[in-house]
Parts: sequence; C-alpha cells; structure tokens
Amino acid sequence: MWAIYALLSSITAALVAIFGKIGLKDVDTTLATTIRSIIMAGVLVLTSLALRKFDGFSLQSFGGRDWLMIALSGIAGALSWLFYFFALKIGGASRVAAIDRTSIVFVVIFAALFLGETFGWKSALGALLMTFGAMLISFS
Repeated sequence: MWAIYALLSSITAALVAIFGKIGLKDVDTTLATTIRSIIMAGVLVLTSLALRKFDGFSLQSFGGRDWLMIALSGIAGALSWLFYFFALKIGGASRVAAIDRTSIVFVVIFAALFLGETFGWKSALGALLMTFGAMLISFS
C-alpha cells in the first residue's frame, strides 16, 4: 500500500510544478508560496477534521522533542517551497523538478548519518544514477 501512496505523492508533486509554473507567471514567488501554504493548511485541517484526527488531541499529546522535530520539519518544508518557487519562476518546470528530486539522494545520505540506516551498493548506485539523470534532464 505504501507504494501506491508514494506513486500518488509523485503524481501530485508533478502537478505542483505544472500548476506552480503557470501560476507564477505574473506573481511574486514568496507571495505565491504563502498563499499556497494557507490553502494547504486549510485542506489539511479539513482532512484532519473529516478523519477525526483531533479527537482526544491535546498539546501534551506530543513530547518536547516531537514538537521540535515537527517544527524543524515545517521550517525545512517552508524553505524548500520558497526555493522551489524561486527556481520555478526563472527555470523550466522539468529542469527544476529534476534537480528537486535529487532530494532522494540527500535523504539516503542523511538517513545514514542521522538515523543509522544502512544502504548497500544498490542504493549508492541508484543515488548516483538519479543524480546523473537529474543532471541530464536539467543541463541538456
């Protein structure tokens, strides 16, 4: 089931590049990212309410470390969107998206460094091929 969700994530992420590129034509990237974030927050709140995720929730539901990591994740995500929209405004959608997807390579590296995950030669080769593929798409 995770693979289906991952594929749906990939498809909807591709639509971010397409819709974003069209929408950024005459709009400031920071303002566009802010509006996008507000819309996303609204969709997520409505989804959480519909799925009853707030039932029994309190601020103490998460520990201090949980809050810190979620906050840092939010900051990293916001910066990622800002940089993505800056790049999308001035670059081609397929080129920007290709480089953006090299985040997978960084996840493999950071997961090994910070989470203790191991990866073998297949993962290393895959990361190299992804990097090479992104370069071919972006700089051709």
